Amino acid sequence: MTHPIIDRKFDPATLRRVWIRLPDTDEALITATGEATGVDFTTAPGRVWETDDFTYLPVRVNVRDGDTIRRADVTFALGDHRLITLHPGEPFAPFDKAIAKMRRNPALATGAHGVMYALLWALNETAERVIDHASDVLETMSDEIAQATNGYTDAGREIGVTDMQDTIARMNEAEEIVSQCQESQLLLARAARHLRAEVGTGDPDLAGLIDILLADIDGVKQHAGFEHDKVRYLQQAIMTSLDVKQNQIVKIFTIITAVFLPPTLIATFYGMNFTHMPELSWLHGFEITTALTLVAALIPLWYIKRKGWLR
Repeated sequence: MTHPIIDRKFDPATLRRVWIRLPDTDEALITATGEATGVDFTTAPGRVWETDDFTYLPVRVNVRDGDTIRRADVTFALGDHRLITLHPGEPFAPFDKAIAKMRRNPALATGAHGVMYALLWALNETAERVIDHASDVLETMSDEIAQATNGYTDAGREIGVTDMQDTIARMNEAEEIVSQCQESQLLLARAARHLRAEVGTGDPDLAGLIDILLADIDGVKQHAGFEHDKVRYLQQAIMTSLDVKQNQIVKIFTIITAVFLPPTLIATFYGMNFTHMPELSWLHGFEITTALTLVAALIPLWYIKRKGWLR
């Protein structure tokens, strides 16, 4: 038994009638299309809106271009027999992926709901690739993160805040990308749910595909959540390690101050120009003063060591 979703031939002319693509940089085309079809993307920018002819569904996704991640806004105007999209200027890679999907499943290109399903599927696939890229970026920083956690470089030099600034900056960028992907998945899920409601029970095959898409969108969202938790954990590990290192430095200076403060006080006392100081006439006054200074330094050091503050 053949499946009705794929038992057809892809027809580009039919797709062009069903799906109108409006690059957001072409104001003339947007105006002309609005006059011809009644579509108006200015009525409800950034939110779901319904009119007599169209349901407007905005989404925002991350798109990977090499090692660069950019945000892209796409608005769907879904009608009964026509889909109009307002999207970034050509080329827009996710739409090319959607067309390839429709070539493999030609029946999708014959109706507005099938076309929108293919576009949402492609946007979800794009989001997953972005999350995989963010995960790969974190993996490439694994050695740097391990060094930061241990507190020393391979050469044995202690790591400070300055040494980790670049790593921390890249981790912050990865966190921002993953957070944006989580937001994108919420918007994609909202659009897919509206599409599922529009399809209803009229096309059970397409309805089944949309149900699978909703599960896939949720899966990508959970993946993004896992990566976000991973980034936050690594950030916390690095910052905790650096905080401990800074506290150790402060502790060392505090101990040095505590040890040398009493001898400094003694030296300051004997540096005062009084007319008569009996100790200056003692036979062993210098040795006594030196021993007193040494004892004054050793007593705080003994106390600090007994308390375990040197560990």
